[in-house]
Amino acid sequence: MSKILVTGGAGFIGSHLVDKLVELGHSVLVLDNLSNGKKENVNEKAELHIVDICDFDTMNLYFKDIDFVFHLAALPRVLISVEDPIGTSKVNIMGTINVFEASKRGGVKRVINTSSSSVYGNQKTLPLKEDMAPNPVSPYGLQKWVGEKWAKIYTDIYNLPVVSIRPFNVYGTRIDVNSDYSLVLGRFLKQKSLGNPLPINGDGEQTRGYCFVGDLVKAFIKAMESQKIKGGEVINAGSDKSYSINYLADLIGGEKVYGPERPGDIRHTQADVSLAKELLDWEPKTDFKQGVEETIRWFNKQMKNEK
Repeated sequence: MSKILVTGGAGFIGSHLVDKLVELGHSVLVLDNLSNGKKENVNEKAELHIVDICDFDTMNLYFKDIDFVFHLAALPRVLISVEDPIGTSKVNIMGTINVFEASKRGGVKRVINTSSSSVYGNQKTLPLKEDMAPNPVSPYGLQKWVGEKWAKIYTDIYNLPVVSIRPFNVYGTRIDVNSDYSLVLGRFLKQKSLGNPLPINGDGEQTRGYCFVGDLVKAFIKAMESQKIKGGEVINAGSDKSYSINYLADLIGGEKVYGPERPGDIRHTQADVSLAKELLDWEPKTDFKQGVEETIRWFNKQMKNEK
């Protein structure tokens, strides 16, 4: 079994990944500054260190004798990046370079870098395919694209194989519901629990190729294990079916209230996953409605436990 380091491993997606790696028998080290993550999310069999990826000298100490690195630490919201392009760039660009550099110095075998479907921006055709010219419309999308370019540089110049996964609108259990910047499903669940209408930016007809967190974790694991990965690849992880925000609101149920569109929001996303099938033998398996229902059950259980 391997020794694996996960940045952002206390977060929504990262903690699910850590659970799976532990289940597979790997030794897992988590680096997280807990700005988004929670200690209670981290598997008790993993080793948690509260470290900021912007602090290179401290972070670098943990990359010795590591086989694989999963880089998920980020400030992962479009709206935050619009409000604070400097602060988010420090984390999402310089923090990412720090992770790659520490991985290079530590002799890591492969890095799995988390990018985003935000890189695509607004494209004229769907589904979104990796060979399309990126067109980010937010600082966050641009930051993630820059991360992909650094991944290619570290692969080509420094001989550190880095593969970048582009997740599409991830949802599932442990989704953040308490922040003003929460993903739309988390925001809907929280507002409904408070007896409020579901807040929708724009007309609600924007569509997303959602990815259930359990499916994304499988894509990450396959990106670590695949013999077809050489480094420098960019691979979609999302759904080839897309659903509107209005449809998601209907699944939650309740009154809707419409407000202005948010700056930096993309109109439509839908993933072409043919490259993921080819290189990772991966495609999403979770039905969207079933995934939403599972998330609702988890949220309702959380609410009961808090009372």
